[in-house]
Amino acid sequence: MTIIRAPLCEQVKEVLLERILHGTYLPGDRLVETAIARELGTSQAPVREALRDLETLRLVELTPYRGARVRATTPEELAEIYPVRAAIEEVAAREAAVRLGGDVTALEAELDAMRDAADDGDFHRQVHHDAEFHRRIIEASGNRTLVEVWTSLNIEARTLVTLLSTGINPHELVELHRPIVDALRACDPAGSGTAARRHLEQFGELFVKGEAQ
Repeated sequence: MTIIRAPLCEQVKEVLLERILHGTYLPGDRLVETAIARELGTSQAPVREALRDLETLRLVELTPYRGARVRATTPEELAEIYPVRAAIEEVAAREAAVRLGGDVTALEAELDAMRDAADDGDFHRQVHHDAEFHRRIIEASGNRTLVEVWTSLNIEARTLVTLLSTGINPHELVELHRPIVDALRACDPAGSGTAARRHLEQFGELFVKGEAQ
């Protein structure tokens, strides 16, 4: 297998995540930088960066002089992010509904980009635009603390975990964002907040269900 699409770190991380979540790599297995780099046809730098990101997600343990190992996790532990995101994005969507004044052009553009990526079978690009959709709402809230907290959660990588775990249809994924856009277009703060919260709660439910199967 050779990684040919940029950025290399993200592509390496996608491969490793899929292997961890699907059981190719088991808890306790060593992840050797040199071996992974050789297999994927990259230098060690993007592999090292990918492993650090996976450590942030608590999927990998890095120990000085001993390298990386797959960490044992439970579906419940990985699902802890969803109620946190739901609370943050509910607040952000309520504020964004007022500040956007019904202008959802940028959000529609992200949905179009997600749909195009789904048509092309480009999983990585779809994950990116999914995260950007939510980022635009967070930034539209005008609340810098919300932006900082949300950014610290490593959303794009966590989105990747969600989609790999749930196996949701890429085109269905796009439409699951539609209620949020409709509520923001209607300048409905309460409805926007509810739609954003429900969106994240729904993915939390799908995640736990998918992991249990």
